[in-house]
Amino acid sequence: MRTLLIALAFVFTAGLNAQAQDTMKKSMNDKAQTVALEQTKGQFTQQSVELKAGDYVFAITNNNAGVDVGFVLVPKGADASDPANHIKSAYVTQVVAQGTTEKSNVVHLEAGEYVYFCPLNKTPQYTLTVK
Repeated sequence: MRTLLIALAFVFTAGLNAQAQDTMKKSMNDKAQTVALEQTKGQFTQQSVELKAGDYVFAITNNNAGVDVGFVLVPKGADASDPANHIKSAYVTQVVAQGTTEKSNVVHLEAGEYVYFCPLNKTPQYTLTVK
């Protein structure tokens, strides 16, 4: 009986913890601003972006790029070819198929310069400035 009570307490605690994490994640998403970026064949249509420091979600649209696309964000000056330098939370949660839009997780950006690009669509690197 004692083992059953301990197991029930564990399950109850785990459920509350998961619910609290979901609520916190939703709260963060509600506070984050969305930055919409569109890719066409070999390029982003927005070739520079300026933002204020804060929390953002990147919404990436594939508008006839001819391939599935993604999104990579790197602090300017870091080796963009090295995935260790990528801001992983900025990755879209799944590749962006033709005619669809996918979003990243919440990304907290501090003042500075970053570069963004898509290695799947072979775009150039563009500047994102955070003031």
